Amino acid sequence: MSISVLIADDHTVLLAGLRALLSAEPDLQVIGQASNGTEALRLANQLQPDVVLGDINMPGASGIEVAQQLRGQLPRTRVLILTMYEDANLIEQAMRAGARGYIAKRAVESGLIDGVRAVARGDIYVQSGLRETQLEGATSAPPQATPGDVSALSPPERQLLALMATGVTSHEAADALGRDHTELENLRTSLGSQLGLRSRVELARFAREHGLI
Repeated sequence: MSISVLIADDHTVLLAGLRALLSAEPDLQVIGQASNGTEALRLANQLQPDVVLGDINMPGASGIEVAQQLRGQLPRTRVLILTMYEDANLIEQAMRAGARGYIAKRAVESGLIDGVRAVARGDIYVQSGLRETQLEGATSAPPQATPGDVSALSPPERQLLALMATGVTSHEAADALGRDHTELENLRTSLGSQLGLRSRVELARFAREHGLI
């Protein structure tokens, strides 16, 4: 029985490469592709694939947000995160959100097929080198903030919360903080994980309630 896969990435060249790599395997079938997180969620609900292979940073919704939503909407669909960031905190966030695996883009040729097959059968898959990164990060993780505690937040995180409370767009916030859009989305995702808040609206409300504006 073949494993159905939906792939999502906003880089068209990589998207084509992933499709070719997966389609070369007789037991894997690519049934759809998306160029952003919103489209990935729509197609996942429509096609109900066994595995969603999604970039951690995409327009519309990040791979972490996709995993979080699909965990409730399609519990039989497993999410495998694909990323260029080999960061222990992001790995932990992805797995907490509901992702079943995490693989670096630099190693797709050596680990992607094994990763897709592993998560499809219900296993957890973290690429070998990244597993060590995750374990190292777990022993030196910074203190986590609680929904009523801002003391563990960094100055950039506080600044981002303040900006979000004013209703600025992601691109405007990135310009104000001197960061590119990808860095800003990572910072926002980290904030949501630390504070236990999922949406921009919840983060903005938190900022107002805690006097960050």
